[in-house]
Amino acid sequence: MVTAGKKKVAGARRPEVRLPPLEAYGGGLAPDGDYDGLELAGLDLTGQSGEGARFLDCALRECGLDAARLTGARFLDSVLTGVRGVGTELAGAQFRDVEVVEARLGGTQLHGAVLERVVVRGGKIDYLNLRAAKLKDVVFEGCVLSEPDFGGAVLQRVEFVDCTLTDVDFTGARLTDVDLRGVQRLGIAAGVESLAGAVVSTAQLLDLAPVLAARLGLRVE
Repeated sequence: MVTAGKKKVAGARRPEVRLPPLEAYGGGLAPDGDYDGLELAGLDLTGQSGEGARFLDCALRECGLDAARLTGARFLDSVLTGVRGVGTELAGAQFRDVEVVEARLGGTQLHGAVLERVVVRGGKIDYLNLRAAKLKDVVFEGCVLSEPDFGGAVLQRVEFVDCTLTDVDFTGARLTDVDLRGVQRLGIAAGVESLAGAVVSTAQLLDLAPVLAARLGLRVE
């Protein structure tokens, strides 16, 4: 939304994750599993079922999550570092006070998920599905998001810092204090009309002008 003056944008509250001494865990996932104070390092969790599992004060490091089923899982006060996978199922999951660092993911399903006080730092995520998700106090920092889908999502105090954001879909999204000024490359495929509640830089506004004109039916000659 373009506004006059210098109205301050409310910044996201970042998580402060302080992990206790962790116990190494070498097992697999289980539905409704309870993982507390564990370090899961270098595990291949491909195709495993962890629906409804709870991860509290945990670290997942360099784990493979291809087609892992974690629908409705809860990640609380935890760190995910170097996780990788295609088609990871996290629909309806909850992330609260979580850091995701250098993830390499594709087609991750997070529709209907709830993210609160989350930092996604570095890495690359393709085709991220956040439809109808709720994001509050979330920071995307130094990462590449290719074709993310925020359709129908609710975003409140969300920041994009030094990111690349291409072919994003904001259709039907509701935005409040969403700061896009730190996006180095911003491409919006759909939903430009839902950007009310976001703040962009002057240069970004000029880049978005053709999309805005097309949406409004304006001819520029």
